[in-house]
Amino acid sequence: MVAYPYLDKSREWSVVNALENSIFCGVLGLGRVVVTAEKDKCVSDDKALESNRENPFFSKGKFKLWGKNRLDQRRLSSMDPDDASHEGIKTVGVHVAKRCGFSFTSILCMCIVTWNMNGKEVSSEDISELVGGDSRKFDLFVVGLQEAPRRKVGKLLQEALQETHSLLAQATMQSLQLFIFGPNSSDFYVKDVKVDRHEVGGCGGLIGRKKGAVAASITINGIRMLFISCHLSAHARNVEERNSQCRHITHSLFAQDRSPHVKPYDVKVWLGDLNYRIQGIGTQPVRDLIRKNHYNQLTSRDQLLQEAERGQVFNGYCEGTLSFKPTYKYDVGTSNYDTSYKVRVPSWTDRILFKIEGRRNNLEADLHSYDSIDQIDKSDHKPVKAHLCLKQKVG
Repeated sequence: MVAYPYLDKSREWSVVNALENSIFCGVLGLGRVVVTAEKDKCVSDDKALESNRENPFFSKGKFKLWGKNRLDQRRLSSMDPDDASHEGIKTVGVHVAKRCGFSFTSILCMCIVTWNMNGKEVSSEDISELVGGDSRKFDLFVVGLQEAPRRKVGKLLQEALQETHSLLAQATMQSLQLFIFGPNSSDFYVKDVKVDRHEVGGCGGLIGRKKGAVAASITINGIRMLFISCHLSAHARNVEERNSQCRHITHSLFAQDRSPHVKPYDVKVWLGDLNYRIQGIGTQPVRDLIRKNHYNQLTSRDQLLQEAERGQVFNGYCEGTLSFKPTYKYDVGTSNYDTSYKVRVPSWTDRILFKIEGRRNNLEADLHSYDSIDQIDKSDHKPVKAHLCLKQKVG
């Protein structure tokens, strides 16, 4: 294999594969390779092209860039080796009628929570509210925090769960934190616990609000799982930046562990402040629809679902129906949307996505709840919680 500068191993395969099929177009900013189905049409972001003038790929004339106009984004590769076909995000209904028997009817039941804390200190009562009474029945309790305060929230979580659960994994990068708790008394066999992190840059780290992702890989009873807690770039205009961050996070986390001999993950979960917004509609019409509980009229304006539909991010992942109020931005200490001079458009910035690839273990999943925790008002974000159960397929 030819070694290509400015590319790590996870991206190098894409370059080689593209060259072999004569469809290579060029190298853009941050080492991102763009591949199209037509040799005579290629794209380059002007800024990215300019930043690569000193790149050996250009100076030595090894590769040619055809054109500089942006193609239909549907034809761009998402650069995720897992994405062999375009499916977008599948919206799955909540199994309200199916009562969860926790471990009696399921292989593994998980409570998953994400919360952007806005740097605010919280009390043990707040954490108890976050955990909830039913959470102590779960096999796994997973919580991802963004903009977590300096005070150790992890200690408060351990205190809230100490009677039933113990900490299995913890991944932190300043204000980005991820905790995985498992039951104290259990027949579960836990192994291969690893953590990793990836920073995406920006000035957030200077004020203690790091952007990027922290992750934990864990195997329980032979089921290999990956949990990624992330905080992506803000502002409605930065859609492409968020897409790029998703791709780089995907390829950077646990890159050193990638090998044909390592079995793939059976379950992948992304949680966090993904920061995708509702766009193309003003803040007042959005608020009017929220008051009427017409959330379905807003999902078509949701950037994350739009980008997934275009094949840019989260191909083949699942998400519960967005049947709760957008979780950002609130006036702190209230359940009122932003009344500052910016009067931000309410958006579902905080999400939980999952992907079941358990063909080897014949797995499937039931989503029993997906909702926000509106009674918690210490931050300008509302926490989001999901109840996900893994089951053996029947037949």
